[in-house]
Amino acid sequence: MCRTLYVDGLIGGCIAENDTGYDVDHIADVYMKCPGNHFWVAESESGEIVGTISVQHYDDGIGQIRRLRVRADHRGRGIGAALLETALRFCREKSYLKVMLDTFVERDRALPLFEKFGFRLDRARNIGQKELIYFYLDLYAGSPRRRDAHVPD
Repeated sequence: MCRTLYVDGLIGGCIAENDTGYDVDHIADVYMKCPGNHFWVAESESGEIVGTISVQHYDDGIGQIRRLRVRADHRGRGIGAALLETALRFCREKSYLKVMLDTFVERDRALPLFEKFGFRLDRARNIGQKELIYFYLDLYAGSPRRRDAHVPD
């Protein structure tokens, strides 16, 4: 089912030039054997996988969020936010100082979510006919808070 979510989320139905999808076919080897990596799924009440997210060690002190997907019929229910919160908690536990992610501009529904969590636009570049945008979040400045989170007085 993770592979199905991955394929369903491909823009234009094609794997991007900067991606192979290898990790999605080898989740246990890529994400679960290295202590700096992890993969999570969100399940519906009936046990179906409706969302995914992963963290991969990128460089010293840097984690990369990958494979954030929410099944189309489950979007708008907070699943993406919960997955992102889980991944960021893991990054803090692993003492990552910075978290990166990238997405294609066509995934415009995800952009407000990244902004809500305090991610900042780093740069953009073209991959084929698509624009890839890069975001980062500095964790060394303290624990990031969702912008809609209530902070006690």
